Amino acid sequence: MTFAYRLAALALAAGVAAPAIALADGKSQFNDNCSACHQVTGKGVKGAFPALAGSPLVQGDPQLLTTTVLNGRAGMPAFKDDLSDTDLSAILTYVRSSWGNKAPPVKPADVAKARVAAKAGAKARGLQAH
Repeated sequence: MTFAYRLAALALAAGVAAPAIALADGKSQFNDNCSACHQVTGKGVKGAFPALAGSPLVQGDPQLLTTTVLNGRAGMPAFKDDLSDTDLSAILTYVRSSWGNKAPPVKPADVAKARVAAKAGAKARGLQAH
């Protein structure tokens, strides 16, 4: 059983809403994977790592944001091999609803869809005529 499912089971037993637990897990995952660059405040580091607080990318199209995190961009590492759909969903939902951001959650199924699309796009780019 994954960590997120154990948290949800504990939440049900304790009478705590599961979305609150998922948001807490997203915060924990963000702190573990993203805060070194984007900071726990979401303000980033000027000139080096972009702010996530108030970011149009963060609050915009969730598929574009998800694809960016899966594949990386500029100096940002790709997380496609490091994070599950559930973990990435939790992180993105946390980021999209923190520091004044007010964007809808990202579901694990949305991450799975973006992952499949990103893989298909990578294979298509690899087919070049010589």
